[in-house]
Amino acid sequence: MSGREYIEEICINAEKASKVIAHLSTNDRNNLLKNIADKLLERTGEIVEENSKDLVAARAAGVTDAFYDRLLLTPERLEGMAQSIVEIASLDDPVGRIENLRVRPSGIRVGQMRVPIGVIAVIYESRPNVTTDIAALCLKSGNVAILRGGSESINSNSALHRVIREVLVEAGYPAAAVNLITDTDRELVSILLKMKQYIDVVIPRGGESLIKRVTEESTIPVIKHDKGVCHIFLDRSADEKMAIAIAINAKIQRPGVCNAMETLLIDKDFPHTVSVLNALLGAGVELRGCSRTVALLPDTIKEADEDDWYAEYLDLILSVKIVDSIEEAIEHIDRYGSGHSEAIITGDYSHAEKFLEAVDSSAVFVNASTRFHDGGEFGLGAEVGISTQKLHARGTMGIEGLTCLKFVVYGNGQVRS
Repeated sequence: MSGREYIEEICINAEKASKVIAHLSTNDRNNLLKNIADKLLERTGEIVEENSKDLVAARAAGVTDAFYDRLLLTPERLEGMAQSIVEIASLDDPVGRIENLRVRPSGIRVGQMRVPIGVIAVIYESRPNVTTDIAALCLKSGNVAILRGGSESINSNSALHRVIREVLVEAGYPAAAVNLITDTDRELVSILLKMKQYIDVVIPRGGESLIKRVTEESTIPVIKHDKGVCHIFLDRSADEKMAIAIAINAKIQRPGVCNAMETLLIDKDFPHTVSVLNALLGAGVELRGCSRTVALLPDTIKEADEDDWYAEYLDLILSVKIVDSIEEAIEHIDRYGSGHSEAIITGDYSHAEKFLEAVDSSAVFVNASTRFHDGGEFGLGAEVGISTQKLHARGTMGIEGLTCLKFVVYGNGQVRS
């Protein structure tokens, strides 16, 4: 079988399955998810063993600690993944909900019904938990998923996918409701991106090169989940302890994820700059700063270059810039940001409101870590990803983002005059 035949067979079966999954009852879909969660826990040992194969290969390839952490599955993480699926099952079902119902002068009632999008292709890298998150979100919202993870997590993803398929088959539903492309040939992605007769939406999650490739090659509508060049701005009125705690959390907790802070902006009149920088250095963060930042701690801070302001390090590296005002901070974010997550730490209400209104990103925070930009933390159970563009879904994308609206009209015999 050629690569094109392989991909086309997956797509044809996915489209057929979508006609079944879209019409399952809420209870059927919820029970399906609960059974997947239970089976994940039952098969923890097998999944961890398969994950270890990916981890060994990753170490041999010399990946960073942050990359290794994104790839790692432990019994605790699998328990969290299962719990996330249960939470998705417990969410209100948007499918079939009628919104904006209104009566027109003719007497007809016009509303909009939420319906599944259909077949969702998701192309992603490294993190195997994405496999179960997306499968669960698609099933909950009545969609079918075609998943293409990275080669670095192929064993982990295959093990997770086997569990999902088994539950689907045991329940009497099409196994093609959740599909995994197990052939890691990169050329198959190009073929997949041309299957517009079967696939309704493509969602890329990963690095800049992946996003660029998918956006340029796809003939299917794309919802970009781009890199996270996330900023935190320490306003002159920021509380010292709060500033340190949030900066440490946003950079240190999981540096290899897209909502981790990559650039710290500090007002020139903030009185605790050195203590914040020393706290970050003490936590093992490499700092790359503007000339004013370097001058504060010349022996420990490297000079940043232009590329650093655009960088998504996904590691314990942070760029730091001292700015003259909140206006300069916003201008910097506008120029270098990726539209993901930005935060201001301030005691000034007017500055907080100005930042919220002026910063054009998918999530803007006041006095909180950017690490909260997450489907679970936002009450969505999990997320397909974090959309950095301005289509129907922006920011963390859950089950409602996987539906669209169709007009429904109720009449009692009206004709148009």
